[in-house]
Amino acid sequence: MLRVSRLTDYAAVVMTCIAAHSDDVLSTAQIASETHLELPTVSKLLKSLGHAGLVESFRGVNGGYRLARPADTINLAEIVEAMEGPIGMTECGTTEGQCDREAQCGVRGSWQRINHVLDGALRAMSLADMVRPHMPATVVSVAISSLKSRTNA
Repeated sequence: MLRVSRLTDYAAVVMTCIAAHSDDVLSTAQIASETHLELPTVSKLLKSLGHAGLVESFRGVNGGYRLARPADTINLAEIVEAMEGPIGMTECGTTEGQCDREAQCGVRGSWQRINHVLDGALRAMSLADMVRPHMPATVVSVAISSLKSRTNA
């Protein structure tokens, strides 16, 4: 099964919580309470998201966190990369020279196309989209079809 780590999933939950309160600075405790996540987990996530430039922190009595940019300019790929590093189904899909069979590999190009489609789908989904009610499956299908047609061109 292919899936993101639990921490990456939680990072998306934390980011959508903060995005839902776009005009506020939220404390770590507020975020933990609203997301039903443990306080140490939320602190760890916010540190990684801060290093990636996705959230900014404020010290003091009214301190806390808010998005570093508007939610519609932050995409899901950025959140995944903040937690997991470069997006890729295989090592050779993200970096050349990782496999001694690269030169004679018959599937590397296919994996790279799949990586491109996956990366495009994650970049097409903004944090604002994540906060909105679920999009109908047809909208998602059209977006993925559009990405696929661009990779085949």
